[in-house]
Amino acid sequence: MYDELHERNPDGLRYATFQLDDGVSFVHVAFEEAGNAGSRLTALPAFQRFQQDIAERCDEPPRVTELRVVGSYKLGA
Repeated sequence: MYDELHERNPDGLRYATFQLDDGVSFVHVAFEEAGNAGSRLTALPAFQRFQQDIAERCDEPPRVTELRVVGSYKLGA
């Protein structure tokens, strides 16, 4: 997926994947500019392939949570 992100270089999208201490859990963080119609991330064919059959690869289903910035220092900038 990262290869496709680097190749397409979608404007207004920043994305990172983090692995938790348990070695099997991941957190994906996407920053997308406000006002964009739809998600540039979910529109990527590589992301759609990643989502296919994801329930079969996970012990728990993925959860999407939208965050509201309260404060930050150079995060996502």
